[in-house]
Amino acid sequence: MPDRVVDSATGVTVALPIAGTGARSFAFLIDWHIRAILCVAWYSLAAILYNGEFSLVAPLTPDSRWFLYILAPPTAVFFLYHAVLEVVMQGRTPGKRMAGVQIVSRDGGAPSVGALLTRNVFRLVDSLPLAYCVGIVTTLVTQDQVRIGDLAAGTVLVYDRSDALPRHGMRAGSRPSLDTETAEVIGDLLQRWSSLDAPARRRLARAALSRLGTRSDARAGVVGEPSSLHDDEDLKRRLEAAIGVPPS
Repeated sequence: MPDRVVDSATGVTVALPIAGTGARSFAFLIDWHIRAILCVAWYSLAAILYNGEFSLVAPLTPDSRWFLYILAPPTAVFFLYHAVLEVVMQGRTPGKRMAGVQIVSRDGGAPSVGALLTRNVFRLVDSLPLAYCVGIVTTLVTQDQVRIGDLAAGTVLVYDRSDALPRHGMRAGSRPSLDTETAEVIGDLLQRWSSLDAPARRRLARAALSRLGTRSDARAGVVGEPSSLHDDEDLKRRLEAAIGVPPS
C-alpha cells in the first residue's frame, strides 16, 4: 500500500495511506447499488401511487406530474448522490465508509466544497467511454493512483485510518491514534508555545491531549495521570511525544 508523505503547514510530516484501484472500485460498487436501490424504490412506489394500481408502466401521454414526481427524484438521486454526500459527509459516502476510504486534499487536509464539486463534475470524463475506463486507466498510471477528477480538484483517496500520523511518531508495539488534524493542532501549539502565557498554553495543551484520549494514550506512554497535566514542561513533553518530535 503506497503512502503519500506530506509536510503540513506546521512542519509535521504526515504519511497518508493511498487507496488504490481495488478500494475505489469496491466503494463505487457499494454506492452504485445503494443508488440503484433508492432509484428503483422511489420510481416503483411513486408509479403505483400515480397509477392508482400495482402498475409501473408509464402512461401513453405522461403529464408534468409524471416527470416531476416520478422521474425527476430518482434522476437527481442518481446524478447528485456522490456530490451531495461527499460534501455532507466530508469526503465520504456510505460506500467509501464501508470500504474504509475517504477523500482528502493533497496536503492531507479536509477538501473544500469546491474541490469536491469539481471532482464530481469530472466524473463525466472519467466514466468515458463506459464503465469508468478513463478513470481506471488514470488510477493505474498516476503516482498517487488518482483519476482525472482528483487531478483537477487537487484531491487524493486515502484509507480512513485514525492512525495515519507522522511516520517518526510511531512506536513499536503501540497503536497510533493521531489523525492529521490533531497533528496540525499540536504542531501549531508547539510552535507558538513560548509566545503564549502559561494559563493559555496549559489550557490549549490539555484540550489537544484530550483529543487523543487521556486513558488510552496513558497506556501507550503518551499522556500521563491527570495530576501531571498542570505542569508546563510536562505538557510540552507529552505534546512532543504525541507527534514524535524530539523534546526541546
